[in-house]
Amino acid sequence: MSQTEQQQLEELCQRLGADAGQARRMAAQMIKRSQQIAVERGIERTEAMRELIELLIKGRNGEV
Repeated sequence: MSQTEQQQLEELCQRLGADAGQARRMAAQMIKRSQQIAVERGIERTEAMRELIELLIKGRNGEV
């Protein structure tokens, strides 16, 4: 069975240290924000999500 985008993002957030509740909220926020960024910048939503995931990982690594 294929995982939903929400589930995949929740797993990523948990691997980066969030508890289940935090991961659920973070995933939902990332989906919503990627949609907003896509509209604002006129880019594909997948590109906006890629940028958010990169930012999340950099933040976790202390690079931001």
